[in-house]
Amino acid sequence: MPSVSFSSTIARFLRYMATERNASDLTIKAYREDLFGFTQWIEDSESGSVSVSSLSPSHLRKFQAALQQAGYARSTISRKLASLRSFFKFAMREGIATSNPAKPLRNPRQSRKLPHVLSNDEVGRLLEAPSAHDEAGLRDRAILETMYSSGLRVSELVALRDGDLDFGQGITRVRGKGRKERISPLGSYAIKAIQTYAARRSRSTESETLGQAAPVFVNRFGNILTTRSVGRMLDKYIAAAELDSRTSPHTLRHSFATHLLDRGADIRSVQELLGHKSLTTTQIYTHVSATNLRTIYEKAHPRAQ
Repeated sequence: MPSVSFSSTIARFLRYMATERNASDLTIKAYREDLFGFTQWIEDSESGSVSVSSLSPSHLRKFQAALQQAGYARSTISRKLASLRSFFKFAMREGIATSNPAKPLRNPRQSRKLPHVLSNDEVGRLLEAPSAHDEAGLRDRAILETMYSSGLRVSELVALRDGDLDFGQGITRVRGKGRKERISPLGSYAIKAIQTYAARRSRSTESETLGQAAPVFVNRFGNILTTRSVGRMLDKYIAAAELDSRTSPHTLRHSFATHLLDRGADIRSVQELLGHKSLTTTQIYTHVSATNLRTIYEKAHPRAQ
């Protein structure tokens, strides 16, 4: 078995994920950080460079233990182990390794944490927080309405282009994780908010030359927004609406799913709307809905307590 360096194999793996598996930029970034972080740890641990083929499950167990001792969250440890499993699987396919030393490792048991969800009144307060009298406020209201109306991730929101919107049918094309596309509904409030903002929207020369590829939401310079800028914007309105500090951009997505289930939507439809690959991921919202229903029951039923 040839001795191949980690860095060169990681580079090949990342190219493979980008070109053949069509992984998103964020996924590639996570793989890169996880794999080079492991490389640094193993080189420090072994006092020098090691080859991909020389590692055993005991090395990976020590790495997992080091992560736990360092206080990493269980979800983060699980993600890093998943990155290593995928990497060594690729190395085996390429003839660089004869086995996958990460395969025998078990992920740490996850504590089931229910997502934070806003009530209908809280969503209303948040959506009304932006000003309706200037371009920035109109844009921010359109962003919040769209996120809640369609259950979009922030990365999906900033990727929206004018050509993705179909106001006549009330739908938008969404580019989700793994660059997979789906069709998501646009409610009447979101459509009106986008149209009102679009009438006032300023665009840079760069954006104007893109035609149908021009971004729906732009910053004050007329260029595409970043996910970080959307997060900062939401923080401002969370404070203005006096909402729970746990509220984040993803909270609107959580609220979208939970409110649909509360009103009788079937879970597989919600799975499609969220773009979840696995139904298991969507099922977390059934627990939230059950909690909400119990609260309503206890408040309303005369013999609940």
